[in-house]
Amino acid sequence: MPSKLKIEYIVEPDSSALARRAAEQFVAIAEEAATKRGRARIAISGGSTPKAAFQLLADPGQPFRKRMPWDKVDLYWVDERTVPPDHAESNYRMTREAMLDRVPLKPDQIHRMEGELEPEVAAARYESLLRNTFRLEGAETPRFDLVQLGMGDDGHTASLFPHTEAINEMGRLVTANQVPQKDTWRITLTWPVINQASSVFFLIGGANKAELVKEVFTGPRDPERLPSQLIWPSSGILTLVLDKDAAALLPATEGNGHGTFERER
Repeated sequence: MPSKLKIEYIVEPDSSALARRAAEQFVAIAEEAATKRGRARIAISGGSTPKAAFQLLADPGQPFRKRMPWDKVDLYWVDERTVPPDHAESNYRMTREAMLDRVPLKPDQIHRMEGELEPEVAAARYESLLRNTFRLEGAETPRFDLVQLGMGDDGHTASLFPHTEAINEMGRLVTANQVPQKDTWRITLTWPVINQASSVFFLIGGANKAELVKEVFTGPRDPERLPSQLIWPSSGILTLVLDKDAAALLPATEGNGHGTFERER
């Protein structure tokens, strides 16, 4: 990890504007990657805020759908619950209903985690899928063009929960993580994989996240307790896309709603 991290944050007035900003982030980065490399490899998270952005991306009345280079997109997941793809808690199901059923992505462009399998099997199969689709050799790590993250009330991101084994996993691309506090298992990308992405952004909304946002991104480092602090991209830049309530305790933004500050390890 670079010793310094530049945190760029964008603050929107409400949840609707936040979803539009997230949709714009997806499209802009996909356009750039598709132009430069011919493919846009994007890893997404679940949650209500991404869902609203996915609905905008799929809406034929919105400019995002027309701009997205759908034929050049490969879609992956950051994490998944250990449930079948049609289960109400499935991140894949949420994405399918919000976006996939309504956009021109072919089945071979959609790479879901198989939550219905035994967790270790599902993690191993997803790691193999990454190695095959990214054509990795040896200890290489995939480099996504974009990884979109959320942050839970306990400071977790992806399915890297406080005081769980996945926090210490550095040798694998994907791991099965037992989460005692949820009495379940999750499948998740490991944090070294997330950190290799060309662009990483957190999408966070709500006044209930304000204290946590301040602590995670400006407070002392304690990633065992606040796993979101493990996200320290190799690019040296981390982006936060926030509504004004979630950003309330960060330094004031400039007039355009943008702000920056630096962290050191």
